[in-house]
Amino acid sequence: MEVIYERCAGLDVHKKSVTACRITPAVRGGWQKERRRFGTMTDELLKLSDWLREAQVTAVAMESTGVYWKPVFNILESEFEVILVNARHIKYVPGRKSDISDAQWIGELLQHGLLKASYIPERPQRDLRDLIRYRTSLIRERAREINRVQKVLEDANVKLASVASNVMGVSGRQMLEAIIAGNEDPEALAALAKGRLRAKIPDLERALSGRIRTSHRLLLRLHLEHIDDLTDKIEELNEEIDRLMLPFDEDEQLRRLDDIPGVGREVAQVIIAELGVDMNRFPSAAHAASWAGLAPGKNESAGKNRSGKITPGNRHLKAMLVQAAHAVSRTKDNYLAAQFRRLAARRGKKRAAIAVAHSILVIAYHMLRDGTEYRDLGGDYFDKRNKEKLQRNLVRRLEGLGLQVMLEPAAVAAQA
Repeated sequence: MEVIYERCAGLDVHKKSVTACRITPAVRGGWQKERRRFGTMTDELLKLSDWLREAQVTAVAMESTGVYWKPVFNILESEFEVILVNARHIKYVPGRKSDISDAQWIGELLQHGLLKASYIPERPQRDLRDLIRYRTSLIRERAREINRVQKVLEDANVKLASVASNVMGVSGRQMLEAIIAGNEDPEALAALAKGRLRAKIPDLERALSGRIRTSHRLLLRLHLEHIDDLTDKIEELNEEIDRLMLPFDEDEQLRRLDDIPGVGREVAQVIIAELGVDMNRFPSAAHAASWAGLAPGKNESAGKNRSGKITPGNRHLKAMLVQAAHAVSRTKDNYLAAQFRRLAARRGKKRAAIAVAHSILVIAYHMLRDGTEYRDLGGDYFDKRNKEKLQRNLVRRLEGLGLQVMLEPAAVAAQA
């Protein structure tokens, strides 16, 4: 079998140890395979780097096991060509013997070029990813904490959410703080309403007439403090993310992505952080969709398709694009909204959201690759494309109502 790397190494990475197998040409022909175990502390990883360098190793491969690969990658990336491999790809390569170690098997596959490297972005993009992913987790935690506030209010029979659309708005927040301070007078609490909510004061008085206990006040205070703390952390992250996003702002890549319906600034930031801006690493938009986990899987047996489930992919990017798809479903007069409603009627909202998320990713791919602006096809795109089919469907529906339908061109009808 052809040898691609004459001097290479395979690593089996664990939480507390790294087993390395370096493969080099033997003096009398053949290959010399040496194994050694190292710790995962920085000094041990530096020893691993020295051990590989003294044998003039040029390439190193390892599985992407949880987060344990990251310290190893950070130490080795400046000295060697480091290939990170999906464990599933290694599993399906045939020919492994039962008595061979994981590190040696990875090294042998690397030696013959049988490993498919996972995409690892440059360090600045990895830093941006970490910040944005943490911000997303904090935003979700804040939403969960707001739900806990609502549960406490329900337990106290305070129906504020039935009247105010946003319990954590200016008016709702003042009412909650007054409740924490010990105010239980419904009229006094309702009088704290601001703006349009003042028109609902009678309903507020009824909603705020509950049975509030000391434990409710304590829980509300702790929840609000936690929400404020999360909000401060999110704002701090936003400032740092905006600073790291300045190059993409200057190149107008963020602005272009923001023009896609349903894609706000936060979604655009996630697309750039997860996908990057260099689309040359993807042979096509279909490859990008598969990497993101928005392409249907292929499970065919005896000429029958057994499953079309989407692939796992990048869960962070996929979740944000699905969120954007649900956002665009609430808009009108654009292609993506029309696509969502058309598919939801036949296949359900979940599948429609996945399909629209796929479309958003394909649009973003071409915009980033070609540097083009977003051009909407219009909300009537599908009607224009399927004009004859639409006519048949409308005629069939009218005939189903007991009507006789005769179609004539608009010009002929006007002359008559």
